[in-house]
Amino acid sequence: MNKNLNNRILGSAAACFVLGLAATPQSPAAVSDEDFNALKNMVQQLQQAHDQDQQQIQKLQQQLGDTQGVANNAAEKANSLAAPGRSALHNFTMVGDAEIQYGKTFGNNSKNGLFLADFAPIFLFQANEKVLFEAGFDITVQNGVGPGPLNGGGSPIGTHASGSSTAIGMSFGQLDYLFNDYITFVGGYMLLPLGTYSERAAGMLNKIPDDPLGREFLPGAGAGVQLRGAIPIGQSGQALTYAVYGANGPSSADGTAANGQLDLGGNVGINSDGSTGNLHSAPSGGARIGWFVPWGGAHKDLEIGLSGQRGVWDDAGDYYWSAAVLDASLHIGPNFELKGEYINSWTETSDSGMLHPWALWGQAGYKLVGLNLDMPIVNDIELVGRFDTEDDAQGTKTDRYTLGYIYYLTNTLLFEGDYEFIHSTGPNALPPNFLVLQLSYGF
Repeated sequence: MNKNLNNRILGSAAACFVLGLAATPQSPAAVSDEDFNALKNMVQQLQQAHDQDQQQIQKLQQQLGDTQGVANNAAEKANSLAAPGRSALHNFTMVGDAEIQYGKTFGNNSKNGLFLADFAPIFLFQANEKVLFEAGFDITVQNGVGPGPLNGGGSPIGTHASGSSTAIGMSFGQLDYLFNDYITFVGGYMLLPLGTYSERAAGMLNKIPDDPLGREFLPGAGAGVQLRGAIPIGQSGQALTYAVYGANGPSSADGTAANGQLDLGGNVGINSDGSTGNLHSAPSGGARIGWFVPWGGAHKDLEIGLSGQRGVWDDAGDYYWSAAVLDASLHIGPNFELKGEYINSWTETSDSGMLHPWALWGQAGYKLVGLNLDMPIVNDIELVGRFDTEDDAQGTKTDRYTLGYIYYLTNTLLFEGDYEFIHSTGPNALPPNFLVLQLSYGF
């Protein structure tokens, strides 16, 4: 359209010039040099405007072609995703971590050695906007695995004769369905929200290589169903988080409620002889409620949670096991973190009455980059410390103080070192002190 308009302007100017010449009497001074040059300049300006319009049209045509190319590529990608067999690949992700540890105990006939190599992949598959499947595994190499007194005789477990093997276990495998922004359904072998450690701090997310004391008093996962979500409070970013679940719960190693027979992870719904059915008929019920409060800007928040679980644990269904956990975490900027849990559990027994194991742990971490020093190596270090204590209700009491560091080789490759000062008394007392080094990689 611009091209036709400019052609018309040029044509009209030329016609007016010719008509002007025709209508003017012939005389030497009919058209002055000044008028002629002014008309000449006007024609040149019109020609320049015409050329600029042509360039603009070509540019717009090129942009239109690029836009059509992008649209075609997007359509091809959409078609490829919709094609059978392709969407599964695009919606599948594997994350996780791998660790290798070296440890040395001091006292009690200590031994050195590489005692753990672990690979923990997590597989995620998103079927659509509402359905997600996730499963986590632990693959470890261990010594002394073979027939022994715990499984039917043969060479004792832990001897040279029993060799070594690779152990593979499923940490969790669950299906998540998002009803809406506030409710998610979870079903399967799921992580249990007893505290926050199992869901948020295990593996590479744990800034100290070993678990805090007291986590052995709680099941990490269970077979069942769960409803969970978060409800915003006002406009300040506060939220009320919740989880309600039913699971198979703990069981007994021999079916009775005798002291020492509690098995926190043995009742998952399929018997060892292949028959189906729970070891006892009554599942456990549990819940967690939490309050998340951001304050003072980014990376500053406080969360407090209370959780618990209760259910029978012997085959007859006459004795109960229950637990309660108070958890808290505090972030003061991006470089300081403080968190911990207070753990209580109660086990009814047929021969020892009510047992009450309990534990308390608190852990802090500070990234030295917060000191604003111009020292690259120092800025890649995070200092960590932890205090934990427990009473197993079996006569053993332990206090432990841990000091350590994390050196961030990259954001996902970490070199960790910790020294633990241990004061433990009783029949299951731990060695006096322990040094552990770990190289871990997250992916």
